[in-house]
Amino acid sequence: APTPRALLCGLLAAAAMVAAEGGRALPQLSDDIPFRVNWPGTEFSLPTTGVLYKEDNYIIMTTVDKEKYKCILPLISSGNEEEEKDYKGPTPGELLEPLFKQSSCSYRIESYWTYEVCHGKHIRQYHEEKETGQKINIQEYYLGNMMIKNPLSEPDQEEKENPKESAKEIPTKNIEGQMTPYYPVEMGNGTPCSLRQNLPRSSTMMYICHPEAKHEILSVAEVTTCEYEVVILTPLLCNHPKYRFRASPVNDIFCQSLPGSPLKPHNLEQLEKQQEMMKMPFRRVKEEEMHSTKEEKFSSIHKPVAVGSHQLLTVGTTHISKLTDDQLIKEFLSGSYCFHGGVGWWKYEFCYGKYVHQYHEDKESGKTSVVVGTWSKEEHIEWSRKNAARTYYLREDGTQTVRMVSHFYGNGDVCDLTDKPRQVTVKLKCKESDSPHAVTIYMLEPHSCQYILGVESPVICKILDTADEYGLLSVPS
Repeated sequence: APTPRALLCGLLAAAAMVAAEGGRALPQLSDDIPFRVNWPGTEFSLPTTGVLYKEDNYIIMTTVDKEKYKCILPLISSGNEEEEKDYKGPTPGELLEPLFKQSSCSYRIESYWTYEVCHGKHIRQYHEEKETGQKINIQEYYLGNMMIKNPLSEPDQEEKENPKESAKEIPTKNIEGQMTPYYPVEMGNGTPCSLRQNLPRSSTMMYICHPEAKHEILSVAEVTTCEYEVVILTPLLCNHPKYRFRASPVNDIFCQSLPGSPLKPHNLEQLEKQQEMMKMPFRRVKEEEMHSTKEEKFSSIHKPVAVGSHQLLTVGTTHISKLTDDQLIKEFLSGSYCFHGGVGWWKYEFCYGKYVHQYHEDKESGKTSVVVGTWSKEEHIEWSRKNAARTYYLREDGTQTVRMVSHFYGNGDVCDLTDKPRQVTVKLKCKESDSPHAVTIYMLEPHSCQYILGVESPVICKILDTADEYGLLSVPS
């Protein structure tokens, strides 16, 4: 249950005072760093992963009712200080070098634009349109080109030659509530920008560690006119302690009751009971669902990260079942095998021809699930008469193949902001991968509670050409 902000502010202010008296400098307080107060009792072991805790880094808090608590604080500024100080391994540039040498490219599909990042070469945004019997028209802009031969060497060379440089603060970015370190690579000399006296477009590529990622583009944001920030998830940086992935975006403060005090302050208990009683269902429940206990459904209370004009929720790659291709395709198309993906707060479940759910699992409060859209063949066919259900790619030999299919899933949970059911357009796209059973899922929210779910996998490559005029897929013959 949420802890009153006043209590948390009091803890942090007191921590700053204790630090000042003891000669230690705490980082400046910031809303970018989320905290949570826990009341674990006396029988408790400090966590050994995530941020660092020390037994002697605590303050004593006394409530208005004279209840006393020993509150152990996380060491935000120096989670792995010793490990980082002793690190003698490859620089971040050396860790990323294989990605640049392979000349590999990453893609991200949005509602109109596709973004292409060819690592160490360029970033391009483009849109393809094809009329029957005509050639493809491509609208494209280069958001940046690499201007130096080895983009990874310069900062790292400085770091090796001048030890003081290595002590420089690593830049961070707030990603889903967590201040995340990144390695920047600048790209300039893009397509001239008419809104800025034809100055070339430019981009900063922000490489961040994520151990399960496959170099996905997490977000593209136009931070000022014709200047962009591109966040890329990669496992390559994770071997460097200064860029390491932190398991939890929330920093816990552990308050243990001292003898004579209750496990949790009495006033807080009362407040939580009142909040529990005031909670009302956020969605209108259909009559037949009133008696269903099979699956609890809740509204979205988590605010997505705003990126440019879109609201980006999350992206992630997972590995799906090692079934044979034929089995997997049949089970996927029947809706009995579902794709899961996403990193951060929300995860996604997509069952073809059934539904799209977003959910969050918490050890304490269980599973929070939101129905983003449900399948109706009739509604999709009606939608496809006004929207492109199939888009094509022209091969070099002059033949064409299906590049992507789009499906409409409506009638999701009612949205508080619009008072209408949520709906989602699912874009299924072929994505070749070293792993034949990988799936990448990302979600965008271009309008309130109207979503786009991108699903990319080598499995989809095998069935795209079976798409009929409505984009509906079938088992290859």
